[in-house]
Amino acid sequence: MSTAAVWWRGARPRTLGAGLVPVAVGTAAAGEVIWWRFIAALLVGGGLQVGVNYANDYFDGVRGVDTTERMGPPRLTASGEATPRAVLVAALLALGVAAVAGLALALATQPLLILAVGALALIAALLYSGGPRPYAGLGLGELMVFVFFGLMATCGSAYVMVETIPASAWWGGTVMGLLAVAILVANNLRDIPTDTASGKRTLAVRLGDRRTRVLYRACVVAAFATLPIGVLAYIANEAVGIPQWALFGLIAWPLAIRPMEVVGSATGRDLIPVLTGTAATHAACGLLTAFGLVLFATL
Repeated sequence: MSTAAVWWRGARPRTLGAGLVPVAVGTAAAGEVIWWRFIAALLVGGGLQVGVNYANDYFDGVRGVDTTERMGPPRLTASGEATPRAVLVAALLALGVAAVAGLALALATQPLLILAVGALALIAALLYSGGPRPYAGLGLGELMVFVFFGLMATCGSAYVMVETIPASAWWGGTVMGLLAVAILVANNLRDIPTDTASGKRTLAVRLGDRRTRVLYRACVVAAFATLPIGVLAYIANEAVGIPQWALFGLIAWPLAIRPMEVVGSATGRDLIPVLTGTAATHAACGLLTAFGLVLFATL
């Protein structure tokens, strides 16, 4: 593989939708687009996602969590395809892009609020698998993913457009957060054997194989159930729900069927299609939901 291809693979492109799609949902929920802010928000979301991926690669590599026995795609640090220092620099550069874009958004809106949220996001990105007690090993990874790649990414994107957070952004953020958690759960389910051996006590390790599979399915079902529940809330009170047009997101449900079936019994590398299928479901559901919200705002 070329050097560029190696680094691209290390960025884990199949997971990038977790950082980018919530920006589209949040912007659509705002009902208004300021294009330079939208691009800046994409840089924040993408930079954070790539930065987390590289940082996780670095910290898990130098700590011996990732080894040649790992079931997923090889990591840059553990495989020796890049030096630990280079991977760490790449992580910091990606987070730096997110920080600069976030600073521009802060200066254009509410500096103190956006800077505080941005600082928390950067700290969370580094402490996921870094620091003296990485919270991924404390079983808190799923909670933080829901907060930062669900609610904060979606609601934050809406806020930088109109400087308020519509109710539909909270509903959309919940959908995005639950599906992002499902991506992480699928990843950690596959890695239970190697994480257990290395002492990394993710939520999947703590719950065990069977209950982790139940959690995965619960996250996916809850994500799709959130949309009709939000619409019912909208029918009762437009100020607290999400418009009916958001139900476009349910069109993505067929993409979730196969991963939901496979996760019941697959192990090891056979779980990789669950991970990729969930990422595709996340992207499709988010973009279709955003499409519906854009139609609602324009028709």
